[in-house]
Amino acid sequence: MAVAFTSGEAPPDGVDALAVPVADDLRPAGRDGGVSAALEAEAGALLDGSFLSAAGFRGEVGQTQWVPAGRRHLVAVGVGPRGSLSRDDLRRAAAALGRAAGRARSVATTLHHAFPAAADAGSAEIAQEAMGSRSAVAAQTVVEGIGLAGYRYQPAAEGAESLLERVTLVGADAAAVRRGEIMVAATLRTRSWVNRPAGDLRPPRLAEMAAEAGLAAGLEVEVWDEGRIAAEGLGCLAGVAAGSEEPPRLVRLTYAPRGAVAHLALVGKGITFDSGGLSIKGASAMESMKADMGGAAAVLAAVLALPDLAPPVRVDAWAAVAENMPSGHATRPGDVLVASDGTTVEVVNTDAEGRLVLADALLAAAGPEPDAIVDVATLTGGQRVALGPQLAAVLGSDDVVERVLAAGAVAGEPAWRLPLWAGYRSRLDSDVADLRNVARDSAASTIMAALFLQRFVAERPWAHLDIAAPSFVDRDDGWLTKGATGWGTRTLIELVSAWA
Repeated sequence: MAVAFTSGEAPPDGVDALAVPVADDLRPAGRDGGVSAALEAEAGALLDGSFLSAAGFRGEVGQTQWVPAGRRHLVAVGVGPRGSLSRDDLRRAAAALGRAAGRARSVATTLHHAFPAAADAGSAEIAQEAMGSRSAVAAQTVVEGIGLAGYRYQPAAEGAESLLERVTLVGADAAAVRRGEIMVAATLRTRSWVNRPAGDLRPPRLAEMAAEAGLAAGLEVEVWDEGRIAAEGLGCLAGVAAGSEEPPRLVRLTYAPRGAVAHLALVGKGITFDSGGLSIKGASAMESMKADMGGAAAVLAAVLALPDLAPPVRVDAWAAVAENMPSGHATRPGDVLVASDGTTVEVVNTDAEGRLVLADALLAAAGPEPDAIVDVATLTGGQRVALGPQLAAVLGSDDVVERVLAAGAVAGEPAWRLPLWAGYRSRLDSDVADLRNVARDSAASTIMAALFLQRFVAERPWAHLDIAAPSFVDRDDGWLTKGATGWGTRTLIELVSAWA
């Protein structure tokens, strides 16, 4: 069961725990002293600095301390040096509260009040103006931290389960709380799709689930089956799927509000399981390959959230869905596939299949001439080597890349720009086709993959987001939970929201 979030001027009757922010000087933190008037009487003496110090509490970001308080408990939540809390720190503190609050069914908190009203305000008027927007940012961020950290995948059920049932943000903006809930729900949808065993979510089933969710959300829905894929000449997508018993799908979900001021296309790699094909992976490398559809899950979940947020931007979400399996029908190294625009591709390594399915999907997305295209994919091991597990890589057109970087910073899903180095393009030259799917060595593999994809965006403004490393983690960390992280979902929602 997902956590329910509300706002109110006072804690509800019967709430099990009160959570307040405490700085590293062991005093309540926040614009109103850290606790609202309704909480101050209960919190006061029990949050005495000597008591917290004796308990080993130092007020560090993400540290929590339970304090027995009669009919309900208090929770001190560390927020670090007074007045210096960043949005990422606030999300991490909220995540710690979400995990600690598993002892209680319901919690009321003023953690959002610890977010500085206006860090660089030059006057009281500016500070007051900034406080309104920053208060909304704080409330949304706290909801995200608590809601995402409380996720636990339930194999027998759709969605997520949290130990915590209800959270009230005292004195928070209700619209901001609701926006945070929408962000959480979208991210948890992505996580739950990616965490499902690959045998339970093969390409036709993922397409079916996306279509059902799209219709329920009031979106336009189109699913291309294997017949339509063949008729439209999507030879790269068909070639990747050739080794599987399950046919591929190309899914399009469209959010089309009246009076749209812009048109974006989002494209996701949806390899529901990646064995490597005939260039088969080792056993350990296959353990998390059910997660190779994380890009498709992110773009689909993001567009499914848009009707509740109502940005005036048309968005087409395209997901290229297939399994990459070895069999007597599989594409062989050395075979040549033909994309829908007639481009021929020599498949040197069948484990570099993501860029192949994206090639056809990008061409389909470019057809309606959107203002920009953003693709999201768990694409290269080189992304992890270059940037480690906490950063995605982004490459592409200057303006779109900058927008993606800004959206990722807001979402707490940071990315780092890599160069789309034109001097490397010749390394994709083929003797028997227009280009190879991989270069002749593994150097700059993330850049090489993006250069390959650039060939298929029809010169539209474009950004490529490689989420191979941060999309799946092996332990809880802040708002991330073990397994699928849902990385990219909130970045895309923030991107669309800001585009307007």
